[in-house]
Amino acid sequence: MEESLLIGAHTSTVGGLHNALLHGRDIGATTVQFFTSNQRRWVSAPLEDEAIALFKETLEETGLKKVMSHDSYLINLGAPDPEVLQKSRKAFKEELVRCQLLGISFLNFHPGSALKSDPELCLARIVESLLELEPFFDTLSTTRLLVETTAGQGSNMGWSFEHIGYIIDNTKDRLPVGVCMDTCHSFAAGYDIRTPKAWDATLDEFDKVVGLEHLCAFHVNDSLKGLGSRIDRHRPLGEGEIGIECFKYMMQCPRIRHIPKYLETPGGMELWEKEIKMLRKFAKEK
Repeated sequence: MEESLLIGAHTSTVGGLHNALLHGRDIGATTVQFFTSNQRRWVSAPLEDEAIALFKETLEETGLKKVMSHDSYLINLGAPDPEVLQKSRKAFKEELVRCQLLGISFLNFHPGSALKSDPELCLARIVESLLELEPFFDTLSTTRLLVETTAGQGSNMGWSFEHIGYIIDNTKDRLPVGVCMDTCHSFAAGYDIRTPKAWDATLDEFDKVVGLEHLCAFHVNDSLKGLGSRIDRHRPLGEGEIGIECFKYMMQCPRIRHIPKYLETPGGMELWEKEIKMLRKFAKEK
C-alpha cells in the first residue's frame, strides 16, 4: 500500500515538541524529523512529564511512524580539544535520553570534524564517543543512532562510505546503529545519483563498503553545487544539480523505496506539502 511509505520533513517544534508532529500531519507527512532542544546551545532544560505525555499522545493521534531527532549542530564527537569533546559527549548522551523518553525511533547525528587533527584519529574518537553510550541502551530502548553522510566541507568526517563503514563496523555489535544518507551531501561528496544507472552504482558501492542492511533513512534534498563540490547547499527537488530523475528513481527502486525519507529542502511547509505529494506520485508510476 503506497500510503505506508514514510515520507516527511524537518518540522518546527515552536510552542511544544508535539507541534512538530501536528505540522507533519498538516502537510500530509507520515514521518517527521525535528530538534528536541535548541540546536545551537550546549545546555537544554530537562523534559517535563506533561510535555512527554503530550508528545506521546500526539504521536499516537497522528499515526506518524519512525520519527527522527536531529542532534545539536554544536556536537563534535571527534573533537581533538578535550573540553569540546567532553561537552559534545555529555550533550549527545542527554539527547539520547530525551529521545528514549519520547519514544523516538531515530537519533540522527553528524559524525564529527577532525579540524587540524589526523582524520583517522578523529574517526577513532567518534567510535570511542559512541561506545560510551552502551550503558544507556537496554531491551526497552527503541532509539537507533543514525550516522549521517556529509558533504565533506572543511574537515568534516563521514563524506566517504569508508568513513561511514569504519564507524558502523566498530559499533554495530554493541549499539543499535545505522545510516542516514543525505542525497545532497553524498552527491556533493562525489557519489553520482542523477540517473537510475548512477543510483544503482552508488548503492552497490554502499552495499560493498557499509552494507545496505544498515541504510535506515534518507535526507531528501537537491544540491545547489555540482558533483564532488564538497559544498553543502540544499535546493528544492528538481531545482538543483542532481535533478528530478534522482528522486523519481528513489521512490521506485525496490532496494530503497521503503526506507523513510525526510525533506530538508529550503521552502518550508508549503513546499514540503507539494514535494511529499510529488514523491508519492513518483512511487505510483511504473
